[in-house]
Amino acid sequence: MTRIAELKAATGKTYLTIDYDTQHHWIYNNWLGYVTAENVKKGALQVLQALETYRTPCGLNDNRQLTGPWDHSVDWIEEEWIPGAARAGLRYYALVVDQEAFAAASAQDMLSRVKGLFTMRIFDDINQARHWLQECQAPTSGR
Repeated sequence: MTRIAELKAATGKTYLTIDYDTQHHWIYNNWLGYVTAENVKKGALQVLQALETYRTPCGLNDNRQLTGPWDHSVDWIEEEWIPGAARAGLRYYALVVDQEAFAAASAQDMLSRVKGLFTMRIFDDINQARHWLQECQAPTSGR
Protein backbone atom coordinates (compact mmCIF):
# COMPACT_ATOMS: atom_id res chain seq x y z
CA MET A 1 0.00 0.00 0.00
CA THR A 2 1.12 3.49 -0.83
CA ARG A 3 -0.28 6.26 1.37
CA ILE A 4 -1.70 9.02 -0.81
CA ALA A 5 -3.28 11.26 1.80
CA GLU A 6 -4.24 11.53 5.45
CA LEU A 7 -6.87 14.16 6.20
CA LYS A 8 -7.34 15.65 9.64
CA ALA A 9 -10.27 17.50 11.15
CA ALA A 10 -9.88 20.88 12.85
CA THR A 11 -9.48 18.93 16.10
CA GLY A 12 -6.34 17.26 14.72
CA LYS A 13 -7.95 13.83 14.51
CA THR A 14 -7.57 11.86 11.29
CA TYR A 15 -10.91 11.32 9.57
CA LEU A 16 -9.72 9.78 6.30
CA THR A 17 -6.73 7.91 4.96
CA ILE A 18 -6.40 7.21 1.24
CA ASP A 19 -4.06 4.51 -0.04
CA TYR A 20 -3.24 3.02 -3.41
CA ASP A 21 -3.16 -0.77 -3.17
CA THR A 22 -0.30 -1.55 -5.53
CA GLN A 23 -0.94 -5.30 -5.45
CA HIS A 24 -4.62 -5.07 -6.42
CA HIS A 25 -4.58 -1.76 -8.32
CA TRP A 26 -7.35 -0.03 -6.40
CA ILE A 27 -7.85 2.99 -4.16
CA TYR A 28 -8.58 2.16 -0.51
CA ASN A 29 -10.29 4.81 1.64
CA ASN A 30 -10.66 4.42 5.40
CA TRP A 31 -13.07 6.88 7.01
CA LEU A 32 -12.79 7.35 10.79
CA GLY A 33 -14.91 8.91 13.52
CA TYR A 34 -17.53 11.55 12.87
CA VAL A 35 -17.43 13.46 9.58
CA THR A 36 -18.93 16.84 8.80
CA ALA A 37 -20.29 17.77 5.38
CA GLU A 38 -17.10 19.77 4.79
CA ASN A 39 -14.94 16.76 5.75
CA VAL A 40 -16.87 14.49 3.38
CA LYS A 41 -16.54 16.93 0.50
CA LYS A 42 -12.83 17.57 1.09
CA GLY A 43 -12.14 13.86 1.51
CA ALA A 44 -14.22 12.77 -1.44
CA LEU A 45 -12.43 15.28 -3.68
CA GLN A 46 -9.10 13.79 -2.56
CA VAL A 47 -10.42 10.30 -3.39
CA LEU A 48 -11.52 11.57 -6.80
CA GLN A 49 -8.06 13.00 -7.39
CA ALA A 50 -6.52 9.61 -6.48
CA LEU A 51 -8.86 7.83 -8.92
CA GLU A 52 -7.84 10.26 -11.66
CA THR A 53 -4.12 9.90 -10.87
CA TYR A 54 -4.00 6.10 -10.65
CA ARG A 55 -6.67 5.41 -13.32
CA THR A 56 -7.94 2.38 -11.46
CA PRO A 57 -11.38 0.91 -12.21
CA CYS A 58 -11.86 -0.15 -8.57
CA GLY A 59 -12.41 1.55 -5.25
CA LEU A 60 -12.66 0.08 -1.75
CA ASN A 61 -14.35 2.46 0.69
CA ASP A 62 -14.19 1.41 4.35
CA ASN A 63 -16.81 3.03 6.61
CA ARG A 64 -16.63 0.51 9.46
CA GLN A 65 -15.04 3.04 11.81
CA LEU A 66 -17.43 5.91 11.10
CA THR A 67 -19.45 6.90 14.15
CA GLY A 68 -22.29 8.87 12.56
CA PRO A 69 -24.31 9.28 9.40
CA TRP A 70 -23.15 11.24 6.36
CA ASP A 71 -26.58 11.74 4.83
CA HIS A 72 -25.89 15.50 4.85
CA SER A 73 -23.52 14.84 1.92
CA VAL A 74 -25.37 12.32 -0.25
CA ASP A 75 -26.90 14.98 -2.56
CA TRP A 76 -23.44 16.42 -3.25
CA ILE A 77 -22.03 12.91 -3.77
CA GLU A 78 -24.81 12.19 -6.29
CA GLU A 79 -24.41 15.47 -8.18
CA GLU A 80 -20.62 15.85 -8.13
CA TRP A 81 -18.66 12.86 -6.90
CA ILE A 82 -20.43 9.96 -8.62
CA PRO A 83 -20.24 11.49 -12.14
CA GLY A 84 -16.64 12.60 -11.49
CA ALA A 85 -15.63 9.13 -10.36
CA ALA A 86 -17.24 7.58 -13.43
CA ARG A 87 -15.37 10.05 -15.68
CA ALA A 88 -12.13 9.12 -13.89
CA GLY A 89 -12.71 5.48 -14.88
CA LEU A 90 -14.28 4.01 -11.73
CA ARG A 91 -16.25 0.91 -12.68
CA TYR A 92 -16.53 -1.08 -9.42
CA TYR A 93 -16.99 0.39 -5.96
CA ALA A 94 -17.14 -1.69 -2.78
CA LEU A 95 -18.40 0.11 0.30
CA VAL A 96 -17.87 -1.65 3.64
CA VAL A 97 -20.08 -0.65 6.55
CA ASP A 98 -20.91 -1.67 10.08
CA GLN A 99 -24.58 -2.61 9.61
CA GLU A 100 -25.31 -1.48 13.18
CA ALA A 101 -23.94 2.03 12.60
CA PHE A 102 -25.81 5.10 11.37
CA ALA A 103 -23.47 5.26 8.37
CA ALA A 104 -25.07 2.11 6.90
CA ALA A 105 -28.26 4.02 6.01
CA SER A 106 -26.21 6.73 4.28
CA ALA A 107 -24.46 4.02 2.24
CA GLN A 108 -27.82 2.59 1.13
CA ASP A 109 -28.92 6.09 0.10
CA MET A 110 -25.75 6.52 -1.97
CA LEU A 111 -26.27 3.12 -3.62
CA SER A 112 -29.71 4.22 -4.81
CA ARG A 113 -28.14 7.24 -6.53
CA VAL A 114 -25.34 5.60 -8.55
CA LYS A 115 -27.80 5.00 -11.42
CA GLY A 116 -25.60 2.70 -13.45
CA LEU A 117 -22.61 5.04 -13.74
CA PHE A 118 -20.57 2.27 -12.08
CA THR A 119 -21.33 -0.91 -10.17
CA MET A 120 -21.49 -0.45 -6.41
CA ARG A 121 -22.03 -3.06 -3.73
CA ILE A 122 -22.29 -2.73 0.03
CA PHE A 123 -20.57 -5.24 2.31
CA ASP A 124 -20.28 -5.76 6.04
CA ASP A 125 -17.13 -7.87 5.65
CA ILE A 126 -14.00 -6.32 4.16
CA ASN A 127 -12.66 -9.65 2.93
CA GLN A 128 -15.84 -10.25 0.92
CA ALA A 129 -15.51 -6.75 -0.55
CA ARG A 130 -11.90 -7.41 -1.55
CA HIS A 131 -12.85 -10.75 -3.08
CA TRP A 132 -15.63 -9.12 -5.11
CA LEU A 133 -13.26 -6.44 -6.45
CA GLN A 134 -10.72 -9.11 -7.41
CA GLU A 135 -13.46 -10.99 -9.27
CA CYS A 136 -14.45 -7.79 -11.07
CA GLN A 137 -10.89 -7.36 -12.27
CA ALA A 138 -10.60 -10.93 -13.59
CA PRO A 139 -10.69 -10.99 -17.41
CA THR A 140 -13.28 -13.79 -17.54
CA SER A 141 -15.47 -12.46 -14.76
CA GLY A 142 -19.20 -12.87 -15.27
CA ARG A 143 -20.00 -9.92 -12.95
